[in-house]
Amino acid sequence: MIATQLTDAQVAEYHENGFVVLDYRLSQGTLEAIRATHSRLIAKYPQFSDYCSALLPFDESFIKFARDENILNMVGQILGSNFALWNSSFFAKPAKIGTTTPWHQDGQYWAMRPLATCTAWMAIDDSTPENGCLRVIPGSHKEKNLRRHQVNDSPGLALNQELLRSEFDESKAVDMIMKAGQISLHDVYLVHGSEPNQSDRPRRGMTLRFMPTSSYYDRDIEKKRHQSNPYRS
Repeated sequence: MIATQLTDAQVAEYHENGFVVLDYRLSQGTLEAIRATHSRLIAKYPQFSDYCSALLPFDESFIKFARDENILNMVGQILGSNFALWNSSFFAKPAKIGTTTPWHQDGQYWAMRPLATCTAWMAIDDSTPENGCLRVIPGSHKEKNLRRHQVNDSPGLALNQELLRSEFDESKAVDMIMKAGQISLHDVYLVHGSEPNQSDRPRRGMTLRFMPTSSYYDRDIEKKRHQSNPYRS
């Protein structure tokens, strides 16, 4: 079977806007398998009930979801043929208690150099404004530079790195509304965030993060990141 491909228009949309929502969808069986695997994870590690920044050190079985040939083929159209999975995370956003993710750029706290990643964000549930869908600033990746962030240690935030308000125009934000099984790809420099989950439904999302093999993971930067602790424990 031929793997799913992005159209030329979708590739152009990714480069123009910094993100694209794919036509390809995860099967119902795959969604159920991800939900079951996540349920086992949080039963064993309750501290990850809202967010887990790195799934594989705690449950290697998540790796099978990164072997989807369709996803790999489409990521390859963005990054080129030589790339590697370097991280997989899970954003659970439970009903009523899912936290706010402040506006940020992922590259602010990632340690690969040169800075390059294509993130595949997989909607495990329907993702809407009511339950805290991703919000993005189209085109905010184009300058390929990190904007000024500040530390915000306020409670109720998923991470403490927040873009200064002077660094972006929130009036240009769009909601990334997705059905369960839909996948988006987004750039490492894209400005994005999300509101808390105010609904009675969870807003689970799993990410696969890929970098070109021309980049490397700088452990010295990683050590500094852990010292500053951008994520809530």
